[in-house]
Amino acid sequence: MEYRRLGKSGLKLSALSFGSWVTFKNQIDTQLAEQCIGAAYDAGVNFFDNAETYANGDSELIMGKALRNLGFSRDSFCVSSKVFFGSHTHPKPTQHGLSRKHILEACHQALQRLQVDYLDLYFCHRPDPETPVEETVRAMHALVQQGKVLYWGTSEWSAEEIGAAHRVARELYLTPPAMEQPQYNLFVRERVEQEYAPLYRDYGMGTTIWSPLASGVLTGKYSRGIPKDSRLNLPGYEWLKERLQSEDGRRRVVAVEQLTVIARELGMSLTQLALAWCLKNPHVSSVILGASRVEQLRENLGALAQVPKLTSEVMLRLATAAN
Repeated sequence: MEYRRLGKSGLKLSALSFGSWVTFKNQIDTQLAEQCIGAAYDAGVNFFDNAETYANGDSELIMGKALRNLGFSRDSFCVSSKVFFGSHTHPKPTQHGLSRKHILEACHQALQRLQVDYLDLYFCHRPDPETPVEETVRAMHALVQQGKVLYWGTSEWSAEEIGAAHRVARELYLTPPAMEQPQYNLFVRERVEQEYAPLYRDYGMGTTIWSPLASGVLTGKYSRGIPKDSRLNLPGYEWLKERLQSEDGRRRVVAVEQLTVIARELGMSLTQLALAWCLKNPHVSSVILGASRVEQLRENLGALAQVPKLTSEVMLRLATAAN
């Protein structure tokens, strides 16, 4: 396993990490989660990603039980949560958003569900236009000061919004955000590669990226339609299905055929090619994997060994095929 610094911080995360979005509870029970987390840890993964809203909090409960059963030394792994959407199907006004109240209470709830004393990483899952950024930064700083959070960051914030948080933190001598968790894959590139460029330079931001396989499109499994056991058929994920069936989604499925040819030439799976492509970006601190089977996870972890095959010539071919 390769380990990368989280931006300019001293924290080293495994280049490939393991997340629970969609899979935990919906596709994975505690026993299988324990097997997957154990396999990931044995392969050198030290970062496990979660959020209050995943399965309405049940995802964190499952991960917490699995981590407890596995008995890993707490100083050997990192765990995260995210705050914004809440953990209820229909949250009340004080149960979502980035107010000081919800940030603090959501953190305490995540600690209980995950069965840990502190969160290594805590993300503001989306920007909150109804809460002053100063209030959010102060709440995160308070959690850092209390030792309940080690590093805080953002997820799917614009560069302008992240910059505003940094300016507030600097002016008030508060803890600034250390990382952003954006979507990044062969089809979604502009924000990470262009919009965030000043953030890497000015603030040393790290990134823990989600959806490196474009919600499964870059595995090739949707080339002949949507399998019955696909996440696209799960209740609550109809938006993913609509995205795939859109004009842009159909274009991506066609592009996958060209990418598959390149992967075959290089002697790797399409999945490994897509993950290796993400790993080539030096501003990517960790690529979050999602898997519902141990075998699937192990194949994904094999992407790290394939990175040297992605020469500048291959990268150009991939960019052309994806566009």
